Parts: sequence; C-alpha cells; structure tokens
Amino acid sequence: MSGFTIGLAIIGGLVLAFIVAWNAWTTRRNTPRQPDVVTTVLATVPMEDERTEPAFSDDMALAPPPVERRPGLDALIDVLAPIVVDQPVPGEIALGALPPTRRAGSKSFAIEGRNHATQEWETPRPGQRYTAFQAGVQLANRNGALNDIEFSEFVMKAQAFADTVNGSPDFPEMRDEVARARELDQFAGTHDAQLGFTLRARNAAWSPGYVQQNAARLGFVAGAIPGRMVLPANVAGSPPILGLAFSTQAAMADDPAHSAIRELTLSLDVPQVPRTEQPFVRMRDAAIALAASMDGLITDDDGRVIPVEALDAIGADLEKLYDTLDARDLSAGSAQARRLFS
Repeated sequence: MSGFTIGLAIIGGLVLAFIVAWNAWTTRRNTPRQPDVVTTVLATVPMEDERTEPAFSDDMALAPPPVERRPGLDALIDVLAPIVVDQPVPGEIALGALPPTRRAGSKSFAIEGRNHATQEWETPRPGQRYTAFQAGVQLANRNGALNDIEFSEFVMKAQAFADTVNGSPDFPEMRDEVARARELDQFAGTHDAQLGFTLRARNAAWSPGYVQQNAARLGFVAGAIPGRMVLPANVAGSPPILGLAFSTQAAMADDPAHSAIRELTLSLDVPQVPRTEQPFVRMRDAAIALAASMDGLITDDDGRVIPVEALDAIGADLEKLYDTLDARDLSAGSAQARRLFS
C-alpha cells in the first residue's frame, strides 16, 4: 500500500471520528438535562390490625370549627352604604337575602352584619343575630375604576337585600364615589409592579423533571397548573411569595423526559407579598442559584442579560415603592393591597 493511500485512509478515519464526535456532541446538546436519580424512602404504614383509634377522655370536647376570616369591607377601598334595621335579624334570613353573585360588574360586592353578641362586623352566619348591616363595593382593581353602571348595580343589589331584611340603606353620592374610584385607580396604576426574570438555557435544554428538581431544592412546590411552581408564604392561606413558570405543553407531554425547555420565568407580584418576606431578595437569590445550577443566563423579556449589579438597583427602587404604599395605608401584602391589586 502506497504512502498516499495510507494518508487518505488516515484522513478518512479522522473525518469519520470527527463526524461521530460531532453527532455525539449535538445529540447531547439537544437532549434535555434529566434530574438526578434519588432514592425514595417510603414511610412504613401500619397494618390494619396494628392501627389504633385515638382515645378521648370524658372531659375532652370537640372544638368548634374556626370561623372563616375574609378581608372585611374597608372605607379606604370600598364604597360603603349603612343599612339600619329596626330589630335584630337572624343570620339565616340575612343569608337568604344575599344576591346570588358577589360582584357588581367587575368589582367585588359584599354584605356585612354587626354581630349582636360580639359587636363585630362579619359575613352573616347561621345561628347568629345582626343589629345592623353595611353593603360595600370595591372602588378599583386591576380591571379599572368603579364606573356609573357598576355603582348602579351595587345600589340595586344593596336595596334588594335591605328590602328583604326590612332595612333602610343610606347610599353616598354616586358622583363623589366614582371620582374617588378614579383617583384610587390612578394611584394603583402608577404604583403597581409585577416583576419577572427569564432564565434561559446557555447550552443544553432542560427537561421538566430537571427544572422541578432544581427549583424544589430552593423551596418551590408544584402549583395548581402543570408547568407552574410556587414558593409558598410562611403564613397559611397567603399568596405565594414567588412564581416559577415553564412550558405547560412540555409538562403535560406523554414523555416529559424528552420535552425540551429552553427558558423559564421567575415572577413576583409586588403588592401581594409583605416586604417583611424580603420577596425580591429571595427572587434575586433564586435566579442566581438556578442560573448557576442549571447553566442558564438571567435575562429580561427581550433576551438581554441582566448583570447582578442591575438586580441590586431594582431592589433599591422597590424599597421606594414599598414606602409609598405604606404611606397610603396600602402596604404590600395587606388585605387592602391584595384586593386593590387583583
């Protein structure tokens, strides 16, 4: 065999090796990263004959179920109409008189009664008696300010309730309340903030399981919708501190392990979370940690990389927003702020 033939064979071998390596690299790059395999430890469940029933002593009594506590009407963000009654009204009658829907247009509508025993305002309950009522409709929310039509619907619903309980309502002037609604809506629109960071894969894509595993290490749990995770609040029943979202289609695929995710979004609804939770600090730290562990880049919606210094500047601006909300008695995370910014 001549030297020329040997040279061609060597070159051919090198080309073939390069093609194989290239294909392997491309396959690896296009294959979504998978979660680490972990050993699941199952708790031992006692057999049927090993289970014991709880014992109760004679002096033990079952505690009554807790009363559901909802954010009450507030003159700061609601139109209020007092309803005077001649005599206490049973809760059953008040409940029967409530309208079938709790909205006037796009605004929340509510009736509260003053409990005869506790003298506190609450949503009417069976077995209670009420010496007065008040009807309320929200002045503004993220759908806009209360308008004339919504105010008129509020009046009709409140009047119908008052007629049923033999009460006399006292409605404020529509023009004054609609003007107050517009002013509150303007304030809310100027001081609303919903932040989002996009985390993009630098090289290899991610599988849903890989995203979920890395997010779970930071305290995120599965949300109600596939492809959504949340960082729960410390107080039960409160809105989540942060949200994390990726492709719902990828999460619902027949074989999620082969679904390629190249970006996910971290989000913070600023008015919904108290500043004491340090939500932006946790959002920044989560973004940095996920970018490091998943080989990703933190970017804005347009794909521009956000440096760490810029994240700190955003945090400083947020502190000013918190101060403004506090001064208006609409502190982030308060019941009033959660209703207004919803």
